[in-house]
Amino acid sequence: MNEHVKATTSRYSPVFFLGLAGLLINLLGVRIALGFRLPLFLDNIGSALAAALGGFIPGITAGFLTNTINAIGDYSTAYYGSLTVLIAICSTYFASRGYYKKIRTLPIIIITFSLIGGGLGSLLTWMLYGFDFGSGISAPLARSIYQNSTLSKFWSQFCADMLIDLLDKTITVVIVALILRLIPESLQRKFQFSGWQQRPISIKQLTRNMAFKRRHSLRRKIILLVASATLIMGIAVTFISYINFRNSSIDEQSTFAKGIAQVVRESVDPGRIDEYLKKGDAAPGYKETELILKSLMESSQYIEYCYVYRIREDGCHVVFDPDTADVPGEEPGTVIPFDKAFEPYLPALLKGERIEPVTSDETYGWLLTVYDPIYDKKGVCQAYAAVDINMNHISRDGYQFLARVFSLFFGFFIMIIAIAIWMAEYSLIIPINSMAATASHASYENETNRRDAVANIERLGIHTGDEIENLYTAIVKNTKDMALTTERMAKAIALMQEQSHTIGRLQNGMILVLADMVESRDQNTGEHVRKTAAYTGVIMRELKREHIYEDQLTEDYIQDVINSAPLHDVGKIQVPDAILNKPGKLTDEEFEIMKTHTTAGAQIITSAIDMVSEDNSGYLFEARNLAHYHHEKWNGSGYPDHLSGTDIPLSARIMAVADVFDALVSKRSYKDGFPFEKAMAIIKEGRGTHFDPAIVDAFVQASDEVRAIMESHMGRV
Repeated sequence: MNEHVKATTSRYSPVFFLGLAGLLINLLGVRIALGFRLPLFLDNIGSALAAALGGFIPGITAGFLTNTINAIGDYSTAYYGSLTVLIAICSTYFASRGYYKKIRTLPIIIITFSLIGGGLGSLLTWMLYGFDFGSGISAPLARSIYQNSTLSKFWSQFCADMLIDLLDKTITVVIVALILRLIPESLQRKFQFSGWQQRPISIKQLTRNMAFKRRHSLRRKIILLVASATLIMGIAVTFISYINFRNSSIDEQSTFAKGIAQVVRESVDPGRIDEYLKKGDAAPGYKETELILKSLMESSQYIEYCYVYRIREDGCHVVFDPDTADVPGEEPGTVIPFDKAFEPYLPALLKGERIEPVTSDETYGWLLTVYDPIYDKKGVCQAYAAVDINMNHISRDGYQFLARVFSLFFGFFIMIIAIAIWMAEYSLIIPINSMAATASHASYENETNRRDAVANIERLGIHTGDEIENLYTAIVKNTKDMALTTERMAKAIALMQEQSHTIGRLQNGMILVLADMVESRDQNTGEHVRKTAAYTGVIMRELKREHIYEDQLTEDYIQDVINSAPLHDVGKIQVPDAILNKPGKLTDEEFEIMKTHTTAGAQIITSAIDMVSEDNSGYLFEARNLAHYHHEKWNGSGYPDHLSGTDIPLSARIMAVADVFDALVSKRSYKDGFPFEKAMAIIKEGRGTHFDPAIVDAFVQASDEVRAIMESHMGRV
């Protein structure tokens, strides 16, 4: 025998031992209760003990075997197997929470077991047999409660069952608790039936280590699948069984009714039908025949009526209709209208032909009626011998049949679900979650982490012997391969990142150099392009904090605007120095030339865009917008295209505020810089005319940051 088989045998031996021991204890308890004629059952001690020691699998096994063996002598015991299963599952739960070890929690176990055994058991008994007190263990107490209280039979029986089961389950729980106290903890651990197929791991720790959430767990899906399949199969089998039971009962009653109708037919003299109709009980032999019909009705609780009708077009002419305890019979010769259920059969009845049994639920309730024609010597139908069978008992029997099937199915259903959960837990869910948790926490940053990652996945030791083990083997191999290649990949990625950062710094540096070259032509400091870029960043982040234009203000967009802001005046490179450096006011002609720096800048940047790929030119699109539209005004009076409102690109509207503010506070060859407060006042005055109101509000809201940027650049050349 190999090691895997030995381990499997060792792992499964507790369930067989505990199941067998629980079965023997249950049977012993039943024999003691019967031997001493105790009003108790004592048939759940072994099940509860096996469940508390080894889990619900041994407990369910002991309970089901007990009910199966007891059903050999009393088949009705099998219907209560579902209650035993519920008690075993609850016992497992209470043991796992330590309820058996604390005296204050023992009443919780007792009450729970009593509600299952006494409460649900009483309801099940009522559905199966009704409450006529019978001869069960609780019958004497139920009668006493009923006779000495105002409770109905139902509640009298329910209370009796609960009281007796409360005593029964108290004895059961106390015995289980005492046995658990006598068995050492070390020995109890050996009885635990877990089903691990890998290195045992703390379920709580495993849950905490999961680095991700799941909307629909695999456990839930398996339970749903197994439960759905079992329910569908159970419902289908129950429905088919019920239909067959109902049809069989109807066929049985139909055969019975035909036999009674034949006896009625043979009891009536067909040659004297006319005389019976005219004279009634004064006719010779009428009373004797009527007594025969009465005796037939009294021979069975299912026979509702026995009578003889002559069928004519105007209705049913009464020949014989004996009185019953509840309904007086009709007098001979009385004409009774046809029930609607018989209308399809009227042509055949008027011809004196035989018809199939008819079921109706009209004037006299749900009845099965058999009409047997009474022929005279010439073969002429003189009347019909009729028998009505009360069918209400079939509905009652059908409900009891469903209750029996449901009670049997429910026990198997719970057992199947419990076993499915147990198998899925240890063969599927825990191994998968263990691999997922270990893999999600694996780190390959350095040699120590990579070595730990391989050791952790190998330490799981999953041996399910199926596709899960194949997956585990593949993950172990891939983890080792990944550990070997991660170091080289990390070095390559680090080198690529360094090169990318270098290129980015070079790109931004070239932009600033180019912007400085342009700005230096009109004798302005190069700090202007840096300050305006900083101001745009402050404005955009304040707008985002206020949830204004937040759909546009992504992190990539903000960075593109900041990086491209220094290029907003790149078009000035095509404006003559005389105009750029003129200390006085520009003429109209000179101002028109100055305004061309917007379109010239857009053309320069467009040429740059054409020389690079679309993936690498994102910031240049915003640079073109800044260059082209930063002198447009909110009211449409700006240049070069006289755009207004939100038709002006957002980046250009932001730059308009930053550019004007910096021009106001900066010293030029032809003016001194304005104080911060005055520059802010001018910006506010332009709100809604020159500038976007929302941008002005954000700029003012961030005035502390704006002042800090302005002051940090004072005195720089």
